[in-house]
Amino acid sequence: MKRAEIGSTVTFSYIGTLDNGRIFYSSDEQGPLTVTLGNNELFPALEQAIVGMGAGGVKNIFLTAEAAYGHRLSENIITLARSLFPADKVITSGQKLQVEFKGAEQRNMVVTSVTDTDVTLDGNHPLAGLDLTFALRVDQVE
Repeated sequence: MKRAEIGSTVTFSYIGTLDNGRIFYSSDEQGPLTVTLGNNELFPALEQAIVGMGAGGVKNIFLTAEAAYGHRLSENIITLARSLFPADKVITSGQKLQVEFKGAEQRNMVVTSVTDTDVTLDGNHPLAGLDLTFALRVDQVE
């Protein structure tokens, strides 16, 4: 049986959960994932946990927040004057906006609060600061 190694193309199914048991991803709903190990397509710790597994192999993999999306960073949260947005643009908490910064860098951000004068945006990944557990099954190794 072929075992996964750096350079292998691996197809796997998984359910990703948070500490409270909430599912943040399920390949049952979204389909299995196919990646080439070593191409920076996965968190390094997750990739290393898959190395050595063969088709049919199952494993529970725990990643700390630091090994996954990192810690939530306060510098990724900004407050902008409401007047910087078009007056007729409806802005609501939870809305996703694409914001352009100097140098044409664009970032997806989530509105966390809106007042008459300010809009607060969070550029952290929604899973930043959270430990993640992956119940993983390797379907194929090429």
